Amino acid sequence: MADPYSTLGVARGASEADIKSAYRKLAKELHPDRNKDNPKAAERFSAVTNAYDLLSDKDKRARFDRGEIDGDGNPTAPFGFGGGGGGGFRGSPGGGHAAGFEFNEGADFGDIFEGLFGGAGRRAGGGFGGFGRQAPPQRGANVAYRLAVAFTDAATLAPQRITLQDGKTIDLKLPAGVETGTQMRLSGKGQPGPGGAGDAIVTIEVKPHPFFRRDGDNVLLDLPITLDEAVKGAKVKVPTVDGPVMLGVPAGAKSGKVLRLRGRGFVGKDGDRGDQLVTLLIDVPADDPAIRALVESWQDQRAVRAHLGV
Repeated sequence: MADPYSTLGVARGASEADIKSAYRKLAKELHPDRNKDNPKAAERFSAVTNAYDLLSDKDKRARFDRGEIDGDGNPTAPFGFGGGGGGGFRGSPGGGHAAGFEFNEGADFGDIFEGLFGGAGRRAGGGFGGFGRQAPPQRGANVAYRLAVAFTDAATLAPQRITLQDGKTIDLKLPAGVETGTQMRLSGKGQPGPGGAGDAIVTIEVKPHPFFRRDGDNVLLDLPITLDEAVKGAKVKVPTVDGPVMLGVPAGAKSGKVLRLRGRGFVGKDGDRGDQLVTLLIDVPADDPAIRALVESWQDQRAVRAHLGV
């Protein structure tokens, strides 16, 4: 069984932020879409996802650190069971001692059982009242899923549908601040088990967009405009993650000028939406006789490169 700390490459005392950062780095590096010809990368991706699932859960992490569960989240065997050494206790085929176990003379198991059973194993009179108590039924294993989400859907938190391994479909509500690497837990949607079903862990991947880019909660767009639109000003149609809107280009606009469309970005973790920042790019045709005729009789006398020292 793997040590989740070693799997993520972090120390046992690592902070939650360090663990999350290590997971994101490995998830991007090992993502199956980037390693289609490397099946071992997919195995490692699953391993680091399971490791992060355990360490990001404060209760599971504490239980692992105490040795109560292993790296797969399964309860560990009590100390001494199954051992064939001289210490501890062992099965007695001839009977004769309590519950078929033979205790070595002089051995003191009080501290051991207190550590294993939280102090409930020893009665006031010195006996082991909790001895022989079975561990609670084990829950089924968690199941990891990957969900690719369109850029515009992630920005607007559009509902997503995912098909589980049992063939059932579930509509998911994306959380505010969603990004690649965000994980969603679906309780009871994992493998069945005697103690109840495990969970489904859904890791989100936000797909790239042909012309939108993300900067924090803002959406960036380079918008071509014509020379006459830049000189005279114009109302132009602009795409946004919510659909096209009209944008006013001011007269005399320059390439590189940034215009802001408020509330057209991603929904942040605080519930507020970012903006769309539109960078204007003047597109001058290479061979237009009318433009060539215009500049033949006109020359811009400004020293537009003076600030560059030339």
